[in-house]
Amino acid sequence: MRISAASRLCPVLVCLCFVQRCCGGAHHVPTKVPSKNQTRLANGETEVHHRPKRGWIWNQFFVLEEHMGPDAQYVGKLHSNSDKGDGSVRYILSGEGAGTIFIIDEVTGDIHATKSLDRERKTHYVLHAQALDRNTEEALEPKSEFIIKVQDINDNAPKFPDGPFVATVPEMSEVGTSVLQVTATDADDPTYGNSARIVYSILQGQPYFSVDPKTGIIRTALSNMDREAREHYTVVIQAKDMAGQVGGLSGSTTINITLTDVNDNPPKFPQKNYQLYVPESAQVGKPVGKIKANDEDLGVNADIKYSIINSEGANMFSISTDRDTREGIISLKKPLNYERKKTYTLHIEGVNTHVDPRFSYLGSFKDTATLKITVGDVDEAPVFSMDYYILDVYENSPGGTEVGSVTARDPDSRNSPVRYFMDSKEDGVRYFKIDDSSGVIRTTQPLDREDMPWHNITVMASEVDNPTLLNHVPVTVQVLDVNDNPPEISTEEDVIVCESSRPGQLIQTVTAVDKDDFANGQRFSFALPSHDRYVCLRFL
Repeated sequence: MRISAASRLCPVLVCLCFVQRCCGGAHHVPTKVPSKNQTRLANGETEVHHRPKRGWIWNQFFVLEEHMGPDAQYVGKLHSNSDKGDGSVRYILSGEGAGTIFIIDEVTGDIHATKSLDRERKTHYVLHAQALDRNTEEALEPKSEFIIKVQDINDNAPKFPDGPFVATVPEMSEVGTSVLQVTATDADDPTYGNSARIVYSILQGQPYFSVDPKTGIIRTALSNMDREAREHYTVVIQAKDMAGQVGGLSGSTTINITLTDVNDNPPKFPQKNYQLYVPESAQVGKPVGKIKANDEDLGVNADIKYSIINSEGANMFSISTDRDTREGIISLKKPLNYERKKTYTLHIEGVNTHVDPRFSYLGSFKDTATLKITVGDVDEAPVFSMDYYILDVYENSPGGTEVGSVTARDPDSRNSPVRYFMDSKEDGVRYFKIDDSSGVIRTTQPLDREDMPWHNITVMASEVDNPTLLNHVPVTVQVLDVNDNPPEISTEEDVIVCESSRPGQLIQTVTAVDKDDFANGQRFSFALPSHDRYVCLRFL
């Protein structure tokens, strides 16, 4: 079958092709009579004539963004196979940007862009093409839609939208420990070329840190980074497009990295030997001094527990930890006595309470120090030989009778003389007096046991050289009984006797009392006057 020349039109690089087919296409009818679309040749063969199919012919359209030339940028050409090149076809353009951004030559179908375009603002434009018969204004082709794509150029540098960054990583971390992942964005077209293909590199922060060129993950690059030596690091990361090639655009961001603390430092006492002066008058239970071990770590990693590890020190003193200052507070457990013991030696240990087993290879996380405490001599008040005294004296003894004595001495080494006196605020002063040098207590008047069997007095003692240093002791005086009170009949009621009473009959029981002590009383004999001969007494 022979094909006419009109049907052999074939566009080059056809992306979109809209073809309008005529109704009632060619049909091959098997009959000896040739149809109107057939011609019988001389050799008896039949030649079929195909009607030309009209349709759009164009290439895919692109326009380069950011065109800055003086002339309009050529985009492409519209062409219909109905166009014979004689100017009888008029091309019309409509849609997005038609007439403002894109113009068309009505005769040739050439399209130009009159403005610079930005792909990041708009990636493509949808337009419509139409071909008309210039003479009749009839549509030669139906209105068809096509797209002009804005072709990307590398005009956007990578950016870090979330920077600058702040990150932390534990000190002493292993090499390769992940710190942070940073991500840059590039507004260029990721599907076209390498304009948006980003590669990461480190500009500042080596040799301590590294960055993965593809993922942007920042990792430690140096082992045993010590926070106590350096805590803060500034890392600058660059993101470069064009896969990092020369000519690519780049952006950078800053990451401020702080090493967080781990317990990698034991406590250390600044010195091994300390001295402390404590007066013997220090109160039991009260702080008398403090000691501190230094720990370069922070927070709980620097918490220290103090203890006294020798018995000599632990028996007399205790130590606790001040949570705010991390000092060891030393307190007194028992009273000090300069005259008995003048010095104490304390072995003090400071131990971390939160030990990290990963760093056990560094040694034990504790330290010891020796504290020598010197007891200071204090001018103390006199000390009585007893905590209290119980004395006695017989009642009715004349004034000036010696009751007993108290004894006090100066506990200090100089043994100052002591002066005695009685507390003038007590009532017992009017019954007793004390010799100010010997401590002998005497009565001032006869005492009556039946009136007051016990007397409580307070004796004071002071140093002659320092009267302000006082001490006191309670003294109880018991008044001893003597038989100085006659018996007393307990009743004075009259006794009634019936005339019919028989001899020996019990009429009344008579009792007597004695104010004296049982040892000196309560054994009575009863008798009647001689004129009372009709009554007899019977002792019970």
